[in-house]
Amino acid sequence: MSTQSHHHIAPLRTYLAVGAALLILTVITVAVSFVHFGGFNLVIAMVIASIKAVLVALIFMHLLYDNKLFMAIFLIALIFVSVFIILTMFDTLQRGSIDEVKAKPIKENAVLYDK
Repeated sequence: MSTQSHHHIAPLRTYLAVGAALLILTVITVAVSFVHFGGFNLVIAMVIASIKAVLVALIFMHLLYDNKLFMAIFLIALIFVSVFIILTMFDTLQRGSIDEVKAKPIKENAVLYDK
């Protein structure tokens, strides 16, 4: 590796395009949240969030122009985190279908339940 660093300056239109894409993806995330897809709402939200994270990391954090090893490590870590969160949420959302939910307050006369 060279000790001399190379700075890359992206054109303003690239930053504006990525900013617009992030805004559009945010609008899509909000719009999809009003449609009932069951457990897939989370998957859709996580995919969109992952795309947004990749855009931010590649363009605003300049991983696209840096050493490709850094970009590969980031993308692999992002994929693993997304998969683990999705699997955890699927488990959490489906627990009621396996065991009957017996919800009741831990402390019946807590201040929270006073009317």
